Amino acid sequence: MREVDRIAVEEFGLGILQMMENAGRNLADNLLTMLDGAKAEITILAGSGGNGGGGLCCARHLHNRGFKVWVVIDREQAELTTAARNQLQILRAAGVPPMDASHARDFLRRSQVVVDALIGYGLRGTPQGRTAELIDLCNDRGRRILSLDVPSGLNATTGDAPGPVVRPDRTLTLALPKTGLHSLPGDLYLGDIGIPPEVFHRLGLSFEPPFKKSHWVRLVSTPEGNHPGLDGAAD
Repeated sequence: MREVDRIAVEEFGLGILQMMENAGRNLADNLLTMLDGAKAEITILAGSGGNGGGGLCCARHLHNRGFKVWVVIDREQAELTTAARNQLQILRAAGVPPMDASHARDFLRRSQVVVDALIGYGLRGTPQGRTAELIDLCNDRGRRILSLDVPSGLNATTGDAPGPVVRPDRTLTLALPKTGLHSLPGDLYLGDIGIPPEVFHRLGLSFEPPFKKSHWVRLVSTPEGNHPGLDGAAD
């Protein structure tokens, strides 16, 4: 998936912010279908990179639609990537500042839905420190969870979880299915972030984006919880 991103940016000219905006908007829209018309208070758990930036963008779109949103970032704001800082700047200007992570339990207690945008496919090793604490809090109390791209703590290639891992009700993975999601619990959706099919062809992947009528589609699972729609998945 890293090579897909690299070619999309360096050879096709897609912008990181452009793809991040697509991811965040699709995540917000997918969450709205999860709510099925109900109002809810929502906590966004965001990391420092592209996944976190998508979560921050999602928070803005939910705020624009009138939802009460709390944002908790798993590290100091100076550690965010440039693109994620850009999303945070927009969010602040819209009147949604990040909350103190030390009070995350309080915000989560008041929320009916949690968006997990902490790590994504960039997991290296085991989640540590504040990130691990937020994962544990996220799983507590049985609230509904929507993960972006890959549940935080899950290895996107192998499906292994060497440490704490988010247990989502639903996951919106991005651009291309990941091999580690074959046995993912909960519902699995695939979201379009605007990558042309020619990027996949350049890498010899047979995957054809299925986005004909929508910017995201559900991948059908078997009764055992496996997702057979992952043929041609990326690692």
